[in-house]
Amino acid sequence: MAAAATRAMTDAEVTKEMEKMVAFIKQEALEKAKEIKIKADEEFNIEKAKLVRQETATIDALFQKKMKQAEVQRKIAASNYSNKAKVRVLQLRHDLLGHVHTDTRAQLRALVERHDEYKPLVEDLLVQGLLDLLEPEAVVLCLARDVELVESVLDAAAHRFQKMAQARVKVTVDKSNPLPDSEIGGVIVTSANGRIKVLNSLEARLQIACEKLLPDIRVKLYGAPPNRRFFD
Repeated sequence: MAAAATRAMTDAEVTKEMEKMVAFIKQEALEKAKEIKIKADEEFNIEKAKLVRQETATIDALFQKKMKQAEVQRKIAASNYSNKAKVRVLQLRHDLLGHVHTDTRAQLRALVERHDEYKPLVEDLLVQGLLDLLEPEAVVLCLARDVELVESVLDAAAHRFQKMAQARVKVTVDKSNPLPDSEIGGVIVTSANGRIKVLNSLEARLQIACEKLLPDIRVKLYGAPPNRRFFD
């Protein structure tokens, strides 16, 4: 006897099976999207940390050189002072720290004249600014003399931002509002409406570096205070 014909599925059964398939596909898609986001977040954090290290390396290296010179000066000066000259010693310490800051600024002014070193630094500063801003549109402020250089790295910086942040950004240079001549170089990145600003000019980065390294500079120049256990 021939086998009985397979019973055709009803519309309700077909619909139920389709719903199961759709639910399975959606679940797979959600899990895959979650994996992609986790991986993108990890890569973003790694790249951002790398940029910060690279950007501060140049300023840190300049500080190290001047600290060595200042250490020699300190040893020479220390042998000439007695306990009665404490006020003068304190003034000397203040002056030495000022010299470190001033000399580092001079080194940075020399750096901006070396195009092959300054251009990649500007690009790194711009990328870091875009990552800190995280806006779909950004406006860049720079020195008038740096407009052409900054425009030459816009596409590369936007591409690096897109790769790390998984988002597009439109970047323009505000030629009508250049940074004052008192600035050394670098960039300031703002939101389209100007309400949010990321100060990545070299003057701003120098100030940040000074504040972060000041306790360490004091210890290296003058030694650790004998009765102090903590530092600012």
